Amino acid sequence: MKQYSHILKPLVTIAFFAIAMYLLHHEFKQYNVHEIATSFHAIPITAAIAALFLTACNYTVMIGYDWFGVKLVKHPLSLKQISIAALLYYAMSNSLGILFGGAPVRARLYSGWGMSSAEIMRLILFIGVAFWIGLFCLGGLLFVVTPFDIPDRFHLPLANSQPLGFIMLALAGSYFAWCMLRRNPIHLRGVNFQPPPLRIALAQSGVAMLDFLFASAALFVLLPEDAGISFLPFTAIFLLAIIVSLLSHVPGGLGILELVLVTMLPESSHGLVASLLVYRVIYYLIPLLLALTSISAVSLVNLRRRNQQGTGTTAAKLQTLASSATTAANVVAPRLITGAIFVAGLVLLFSGSLPATDGRMKLLRQAMPLPLVEISHLAGSIIGALLLILARALQRRIDAAWTMTVGLLGISVITSLAKGFDYEEAIVLSILLIAILPCRSYFYRKGNLLAPSISVGWLASVAIALGLSFWLVLFAFRHVEYSNQLWWEFAYRGDAPRSLRALLAAAVVFALVAVAKLLRSRPAVPPLPTEAEMAEVESIVKDSESTVANLALLGDKRFIFSDDRKAVAMFGCEGNSWITMSDPIGPEKSADNAAWKFREACDAIGVVPVFYQIAEQHLARYIEMGMTMLKLGEEGRVPLENFSLEGSHRKDLRRTKKKSNEAGLKFKIIPQAEVATVMPRLKEISDAWLGDKSAGEKGFSLGFFDQDYIARYDIAVIVRPNPTATLAPNVEPDDPKAEEVPNTSLDPADQIIAFANIWRGANQVELSIDLMRYIPDAPHGVMELLFLELMLYGRSEGFGYFSLGMAPLSGVDPHPLGPRWNRLSNLIFRHGEHFYNFQGLRAYKNKFAPEWSPKYLAAPGGLATARALTDVVTLIGGGLRKILHR
Repeated sequence: MKQYSHILKPLVTIAFFAIAMYLLHHEFKQYNVHEIATSFHAIPITAAIAALFLTACNYTVMIGYDWFGVKLVKHPLSLKQISIAALLYYAMSNSLGILFGGAPVRARLYSGWGMSSAEIMRLILFIGVAFWIGLFCLGGLLFVVTPFDIPDRFHLPLANSQPLGFIMLALAGSYFAWCMLRRNPIHLRGVNFQPPPLRIALAQSGVAMLDFLFASAALFVLLPEDAGISFLPFTAIFLLAIIVSLLSHVPGGLGILELVLVTMLPESSHGLVASLLVYRVIYYLIPLLLALTSISAVSLVNLRRRNQQGTGTTAAKLQTLASSATTAANVVAPRLITGAIFVAGLVLLFSGSLPATDGRMKLLRQAMPLPLVEISHLAGSIIGALLLILARALQRRIDAAWTMTVGLLGISVITSLAKGFDYEEAIVLSILLIAILPCRSYFYRKGNLLAPSISVGWLASVAIALGLSFWLVLFAFRHVEYSNQLWWEFAYRGDAPRSLRALLAAAVVFALVAVAKLLRSRPAVPPLPTEAEMAEVESIVKDSESTVANLALLGDKRFIFSDDRKAVAMFGCEGNSWITMSDPIGPEKSADNAAWKFREACDAIGVVPVFYQIAEQHLARYIEMGMTMLKLGEEGRVPLENFSLEGSHRKDLRRTKKKSNEAGLKFKIIPQAEVATVMPRLKEISDAWLGDKSAGEKGFSLGFFDQDYIARYDIAVIVRPNPTATLAPNVEPDDPKAEEVPNTSLDPADQIIAFANIWRGANQVELSIDLMRYIPDAPHGVMELLFLELMLYGRSEGFGYFSLGMAPLSGVDPHPLGPRWNRLSNLIFRHGEHFYNFQGLRAYKNKFAPEWSPKYLAAPGGLATARALTDVVTLIGGGLRKILHR
């Protein structure tokens, strides 16, 4: 079930929506679209203002969810940061649902403010539980105190809401009792949930209850005078509608909320339907537009700040204003714009399915020829369909999609006025167009507009959009008898033919896109690189500040380049997985493009994309892709600026250097030009090392002995002089000469006993080594000496850091509220020494006092992640046969 959950959930959503539309069609038989429009305009302006005020109060209260959640995870954040994250999240989630919802945005914002993945997971879990417990508390109380009858036609075993209310109160009471009495966590879906203190649980539930009361009040003030229900009974029915909407997973409860309220309220009328439409605009659309305009304002300020010359007062004000919101804008803008464009497409599709207002068509008849009206109506629906498609490309930040979206929005404003003088629609589209104009910088990827893969969730959303448009046509024109002649009727009052043609045009657009996707050639597995491509890769590696980029030159990887050929994703293929080694190499924007191209290539060919050993600062990229992150361990990097052998904490390192001097060992560097002369000796050492370890060569994330690969680098060696040579005099541990870096010349009489190839990062940011080998009878501590001497060498050459590589499974937080993977990793780290020297490796690297930074694996999640881990181990081990042999 987990394996197919990504397909089953959208199918269940479509099924719920289809059932709701069928039932709504039955319930709306007595309603007339023109009377609903009349009721819409009859809603008092004071009621709309009151609904706006209550909506503002509701969103303010919802900040409390995050406030108490942050307090529970005990991470220091300001009220301003919490408010930004909460308001943006709820504005997006309420309006856009699961497809464009704000969960990734919330995670990215909090991670950018220093929250760990475990803290974010606990925060989201706390908020989710508080939401449902508050719903159970308020709903249970109202279901019992102000019960409502269940209609007989539903054939349910309940006559009224009281039994359900008692169940909800029992669940809420059990939770509070658990918070008061239990101190140990319980296991919930792979996460151990620690109950909060009772006072916090009660406060969170209070926030949730206020949330529902304000949301209900915002709709209640819009109800017609003949609704025949008071506030508390209405709230009870409203809460039932929320529960059914949440269970359906339909974005925004579209159709579900309306069905429950129209069915359950004692007096349903045209005025109720109009009130629901106004409520949709006030509670869902306006907050979305406000969030979008806020992001647009920040983007505009950033543009002015970049163009502002000098350091005057205006520049300082711009700097202060922009710095506080730029981070949130960078995180939120692409997803928010994507969702808003999708909503704009829906608005145009729905508008094309409904008849125009009588008075406005009379005005158009005098001002505009019929062909232009017909073309505008048809164009509006086609643009709506295109915006739904472009929203998917915008989600991938493709620059051409932004350009086309701006153009289509501009045209849609004109068509909205020309097809029926829909000035309300034109105003909304104009606001959207103005809002996205300053946001050009967020859409920078080059790519084909049809290249992004179409997910099942996206198909479900498009299906819901088309389904609702079709239902609107059936509802609005059910009094019109269908005939083939309708398609060819053209008249100012020909609303039904125009809507049919518009719906068909939108369906044709979707069909053409689907056919174009199906006819696209299935991409083949990229072949191993040509010499010309390897030359490009070598140039990119040379400019990379990260030394791990050198693994691209190992000869065992395939490559996907960014569109500008400035960055590359290196990867290997194993099983059903394509696995990148590290983040893509190259400038940030180009690397981002290469990562997305890799993801899209995997989707197109039907394999699992896996990003291995990615850095924490790039997690937002993979969160946006919808990937699941697992912490693999931590990389140790030794700061070299102040590295020395002085101080009591360096006592062991001084002892190693002293014993090495006493044994006559010397450190030298063989320049790349001279490596060929010692290659036979290096091969001899490597073979002896492999034989002594009874190990085969590994690869992918580790170098293996290949003469072409080794010949690319300078080689650091430890040499032992011939027996007749005079040993170096003893050097006292605290003697400053102990830190002198030896020369790089190699005496022909010296015998190489250990070696490693040297990786140098661009701009002298980082120094590291890859392949490390030594002879079986080498003195103890020879590799520690090699590390030590290379760090002293790196300091003298001006390098910033020396990378010790990753310590697998180290630094993984086993917190009981964290994911199961963390606890398993920590268990293996502490008790898996029989299979791998996890703790010993970490302790060994700690001798050099490195700075530790986490490394992650990103994969689609679920069973795919388990398979991905297996494929990674197999790929690094050189194949399953070699692993089993060892």
